[in-house]
Amino acid sequence: MFVRTVYSTGDPSKIDAAVRALNAQGRDLLEDRPGYRGSGIFVDRTLGKLLAVSWWTSEEARRNSDEVMRERRGAMLEPFAATTLVENYEAVVFHQVRRPEMGGGLRLSRLEFDPMDAGLLAETFRASVAPGLETLAGLARTSLFVDRERGRGMVGALFTDGASLAASRGAHAAVRHEGAAKAHVSVTSLEEFEIVLTDVRGG
Repeated sequence: MFVRTVYSTGDPSKIDAAVRALNAQGRDLLEDRPGYRGSGIFVDRTLGKLLAVSWWTSEEARRNSDEVMRERRGAMLEPFAATTLVENYEAVVFHQVRRPEMGGGLRLSRLEFDPMDAGLLAETFRASVAPGLETLAGLARTSLFVDRERGRGMVGALFTDGASLAASRGAHAAVRHEGAAKAHVSVTSLEEFEIVLTDVRGG
């Protein structure tokens, strides 16, 4: 599958207005588009960060949907968003252990790698990182997004609740360190979010 991520920062006190608009107007717009497979909304209410992810059956479906969303996105994110970054990725791994639920947690790792190592990254993630993450208590789903041309990626690990997210930090760090060394990637940032919505239909 293919994904589009929308990453916005702004005033934490106004984040719920953006969530409501995305959860209502945004989902209605997405549901009408061919190739739509689901979406997710994740927030950091303390710092004022919002991550919206939409999933598509093909690169063409994702691209066509953005023609509509580009016109409406700004209005839906007002008055919260001061900055917005839109990125596109290929979802090369989607591994679901159990269904994530609202109120759970997401840990997001951003990666950089030599584009020539994209295949190595995917292979390493399937062979050792995903199995390692599956041992973490409360893990619901993990996925790997890559942008092969730019040599950038994202790893998402979703947990059933905030306590499991917090308790996993040490063990997850060990899995992440080992995987990064094997795949020759650099981890450029770590972030944690609350799950507001996630309804991806299949891998």
